[in-house]
Amino acid sequence: MDTQTLDDIALVKESAANFAEKYIRPYVNVWDHDQHFPVEVMRAMGQHGFLGVLVPQIYQGAGLNYQAYVTIIEEISKVCGAMGLSVAAHNSLCSGHILQFGNEEQKHTFLSKLATGEMIGAWGLTEPTTGSDAMRMQCVAKSDGDYYVLNGVKTWITHGISGDVAVVIVRTGELLDSRGMSAFIVPKGTPGFSSGRKEDKLGMRASETAELVFDNCRLHKDLLLGEEGEGFIQAMKVLDGGRISIAALSLGIAKGAYEASVAYAKEREQFGKPIAKFQGISFKLADMATEIYAAELLTRKAASLKDRGEPVTQASAMAKLFASEVAVRTANEAVQIHGGNGYTKQYPVEKFYRDAKLCTIGEGTSEIQRLVISREILRD
Repeated sequence: MDTQTLDDIALVKESAANFAEKYIRPYVNVWDHDQHFPVEVMRAMGQHGFLGVLVPQIYQGAGLNYQAYVTIIEEISKVCGAMGLSVAAHNSLCSGHILQFGNEEQKHTFLSKLATGEMIGAWGLTEPTTGSDAMRMQCVAKSDGDYYVLNGVKTWITHGISGDVAVVIVRTGELLDSRGMSAFIVPKGTPGFSSGRKEDKLGMRASETAELVFDNCRLHKDLLLGEEGEGFIQAMKVLDGGRISIAALSLGIAKGAYEASVAYAKEREQFGKPIAKFQGISFKLADMATEIYAAELLTRKAASLKDRGEPVTQASAMAKLFASEVAVRTANEAVQIHGGNGYTKQYPVEKFYRDAKLCTIGEGTSEIQRLVISREILRD
């Protein structure tokens, strides 16, 4: 990154860190315990430019790049992984899909409201019986004159209840046909569109996850994103950028757990000295710091490729795979360093431990990332 970019990133970092300290940290444990999604705080982030990071200014966004985006997700996630996840899903999935594939009318109608927080976005690909096997999806849309009629259920949807608009990928053609799926924008309040069960989760509890239900939901063809049959291909491109988001989320969680561990190791005394003085603890911290450094380099590399418009499939999968598994290992060691205290909610590492695991699952499991990477490196 050049000097100007570094200066800009420093300002973005300070802004996101200050917001997280003032508006998120005091309430983290309450939101987590109650599984409460703070809609008012989410909308406030829109006013600070955190919900339209990549959206051009013509659509009321901040018009920043992926380096700035990674920084924002990281800083928020160092305080609360759940809020980092919500910001990531809103930006890279819902808004990102419309930004990449929407027409001008769709962009002006929806992006301007998503970028400012007037609208909160959701994105739906997964179904009860199809996760990575998306070409077997059962949620369908049938053409009916100037409308499509949607029926089915989407699951594991971030902001599935509180979202004001959702981008969903549904089947419009034959089963197992990669060109048999299409993407639609579905505004809240559309007849036949409702929210279903809210998930009671291990971690990321302040980030709302619920079902989307379609029961003869009629959508005008103006709400089709791109052309019919492009939905699956669009989704794969959206997920390339989304994996950078999860890498940044993982990086923030790992740094939060690491920084809490360094502070604790310096102040906690045993046998007459801080536990940081014991090799068993200091070596743990050294390994954590080294892995975090490597995860950040991978994540920043992927962001750089994305900013330059270069292919990012392999790089984003590598960043997501490594950073997410680093987050899990770091959080695990953080609890170990804290000992019994780390197993209580009095210290933040207990929550980092629970939140981190989602990073190895969401937007493609670690196993799927390895599949993506191996296909890329073995491609003829």
